[in-house]
Amino acid sequence: MTDRITVEELAELMKKSAGVTVAPDRLREPDTGFDTLGVDSLGLLGIVGELENRYGTPMPPDAERSKTPREFLDLVNSALMTGA
Repeated sequence: MTDRITVEELAELMKKSAGVTVAPDRLREPDTGFDTLGVDSLGLLGIVGELENRYGTPMPPDAERSKTPREFLDLVNSALMTGA
């Protein structure tokens, strides 16, 4: 386990926590939104909860309101790097 979440890990979390299977390459597309991938706010909340359990640290409060995978990864990885 690293201190950064990759698109591959996010794809696994989306499947586990939100029940949505997406190829990691789709998550790399800059304009792809969670809504077009079929992930709603409850799905994101599940992903955030899984990350908090995994890393033992709270995630940014805005993480579950992220519109795109890129925005989500930027927020979460920034929090993991600073330990916030």
